[in-house]
Amino acid sequence: MIHAATPADNAKGWFIGPWNSAVPIPVGYANEGINEKHYHAAIYEIYLIARGTSLAIVDGQAVPLQAGDMLVVEPQEVHTFTDSSPDYLHFVIQTPFIKGDKVILE
Repeated sequence: MIHAATPADNAKGWFIGPWNSAVPIPVGYANEGINEKHYHAAIYEIYLIARGTSLAIVDGQAVPLQAGDMLVVEPQEVHTFTDSSPDYLHFVIQTPFIKGDKVILE
């Protein structure tokens, strides 16, 4: 069994995956949309919006998000989150896990 508590001082919350457990697929959450423009060379990111609203920018296209939405960001798509509501919360699943796959852009 794995139990992850919610850290009060971390906007990205908990994140678990092959680097720190036997779980083969990374799963985590963020309680705010993190404005960090980046892409993944081969990883898909599946965002499940649990509450609130945010604006995702994917390859320059604005994608409004609200509770109940799902967003799949494919490999090589540059993405970030902006304008999140104070109650925003999303879960994220990454697949396949590839260590060092994230490329942060300026």
